[in-house]
Amino acid sequence: MKIYILTLFPEMFENVLAAGVIGRAAERGLLEFEVINIRTYTEDKHRKADDYPFGGGAGQLMMAEPIFSALRSPGISQAGPRLLYPSPRGRLLDFALASELSGEQELLLLCGHYEGVDQRVLDAFDFEEVSIGDYILTGGEIPSMVLVDTVCRLIPGVLGSDESHEEESIYSGLLEYPQYTRPASFEGMDVPATLTSGDHARIALWNFEQSLRLTAERRPDLLRDWLETNYESLDKKRKAIAETFRQSR
Repeated sequence: MKIYILTLFPEMFENVLAAGVIGRAAERGLLEFEVINIRTYTEDKHRKADDYPFGGGAGQLMMAEPIFSALRSPGISQAGPRLLYPSPRGRLLDFALASELSGEQELLLLCGHYEGVDQRVLDAFDFEEVSIGDYILTGGEIPSMVLVDTVCRLIPGVLGSDESHEEESIYSGLLEYPQYTRPASFEGMDVPATLTSGDHARIALWNFEQSLRLTAERRPDLLRDWLETNYESLDKKRKAIAETFRQSR
């Protein structure tokens, strides 16, 4: 996948795209990033890319002209990447949307800043607005990083195991069970005996029960949906554990 990122602050992406799982995937050729500085395309001698909005209001708005020029530049594929604009007004970024986006060949993210961008940019190029939650940040750079990370890790080969994401919290439908590492005892706190027993079947059941317990406590909405979809397909032992949580709803 190739991802274009249009931003006023390209330096914010330097370490993020070069580190960890995402950086290693880029080194192996699974991902390609092109970060484009919108200021490069302004005709103002001071590289000004924002102005006051018509109709008044606090703050500045990113101007249409430099963004139009950037989007029309030869450096952007004519095949037409899928255009995304991080915004609280958009569709919520969840597993379904992340999975959908992970199947694209190219994405382009436009990072708004200040009070956002001139609406004509979004209308003329038919941007899809995507939200990472019901809160406001100072710009679209951090939401773009979130989107890149969650989408790219779903691309086959990016993670060490293609099945890794399927067992994770939220994606599996349940919250993830507690996990521990060495030492087995630390400052008076011991790892649950089940996990050090070596009995893999017993450990799997313990993990399953803990996931149900945590989901019941923190996200009963998720548990309800998961039980409705999965209860009948469970084996006898797991069904017996799940039955307790069904009755307590």
